[in-house]
Amino acid sequence: MARIEPSGTEPRLLLVEGPNDKHVVWQVCNHHPALPDFYIHDRNGVNAVLGSIGSELIVPGRRALGILVDSDDSRHSRWDEVVYQLREEGITPPNSPHPDGTIITTGNQRVGVWLMPNNQAAGELEDFVAQMIPTGDPVWPLAQGYIDGIPPFARKFADGKTRRAQLHSWLAAREDPRQMGLAIRARDLAVDSELCRKFTAWLTRLFT
Repeated sequence: MARIEPSGTEPRLLLVEGPNDKHVVWQVCNHHPALPDFYIHDRNGVNAVLGSIGSELIVPGRRALGILVDSDDSRHSRWDEVVYQLREEGITPPNSPHPDGTIITTGNQRVGVWLMPNNQAAGELEDFVAQMIPTGDPVWPLAQGYIDGIPPFARKFADGKTRRAQLHSWLAAREDPRQMGLAIRARDLAVDSELCRKFTAWLTRLFT
């Protein structure tokens, strides 16, 4: 079971960038009750996540540490940032992230890394969540079309944030518009996509 009120001494901890990540992971895990126990810590930004890796690894009794961050514009650049922090702690990661989520065993600890959305592509949490929209949903292509139809001079979002805008347009059209985590709880979003199964399998391997 995932928990969201860590005290700082938990043996199994997942670091995430912000409250949206925390609540999406929590709600996904609530739909997979067989997952092992771990805590989720919202560090309020990717730099805070990366900067806390060293101190979190040396917490007494820490058996497993997960690191969940967005790839943003470049999966390669983000991976290099994570690798740098791990090497500073004497941990040698692989040259590239594993497509099913990276797990490194060192001594009696496991360190896991998941780059949103899928360890392969540039993107962020919203790209992951968009794949949870039910297949054949009639509103999704309309939400995409609405955002795609906004002329470039009128767009207030960057090119790399198009999927985020599309997803939140779709969420706004629900019977009760919600944030992403609450949409999972309300079952507007499905947790049985292939990507979601890969993610929960990574959590299971990391925290078992």
